[in-house]
Amino acid sequence: MTVVNLMVGGPAKEIPLDIVLKHQHELWIGIDYGATYLLQHGITPAVVAGDFDSTDPQEMEHLKQVVGDVRVLPTAKDVTDTQYGTRLAIQRFHPTQINIYGGTGGRLDQLLANLFMPMQDEFRDYLDRIRLIDRENTVDFYSPGSYSVVKETRMRYLAFVNLTPVRGLNLPDEKYPLVDFNSDIPFSWSSNEFVGKVNHFSFHQGVVAVIQSYDQIHGND
Repeated sequence: MTVVNLMVGGPAKEIPLDIVLKHQHELWIGIDYGATYLLQHGITPAVVAGDFDSTDPQEMEHLKQVVGDVRVLPTAKDVTDTQYGTRLAIQRFHPTQINIYGGTGGRLDQLLANLFMPMQDEFRDYLDRIRLIDRENTVDFYSPGSYSVVKETRMRYLAFVNLTPVRGLNLPDEKYPLVDFNSDIPFSWSSNEFVGKVNHFSFHQGVVAVIQSYDQIHGND
């Protein structure tokens, strides 16, 4: 099993550093300022890439000294830095799992770009292997089928978000069940909750994102 972790340049306050450090010995790719963030916390990425417009000259020089593969991208390009990093992870490492940190929070347009990215043609085969992780959420992506969802530590809330038109979405054993839901527009069944440690869902057309969340403001039961 090859796990590749991407640290992209989102707000540091959204990055779960405790989780990152638990995986520090795995493969890492640093994207834009995410590369400097990794070095600051004792993690040397295998590759770094980005336009580095938020990296000062001293930090850039340090990156070049420490990391063997530094790829400086033009500011004007047809892909986001996160898309480039995900493409790089696939082409170089052929991973079984891609975890993306620093890809949420801050600008909404960048969040939406990351949320919709797994549905693009070049990433579609990896859709179920891409995960977004921040301090309060994990996001997984699913193609049609029947699935079990295992409750993560701390997480209480569970959302089922159809990112495309969806047919036949069933939530049989969540706190708020759903039977044979169809929609022609994106829709978020938010603030559902686990019943027990494992819940299930199924659907037969579309793409569904499943979000497990921790409410840091109000806490969890």
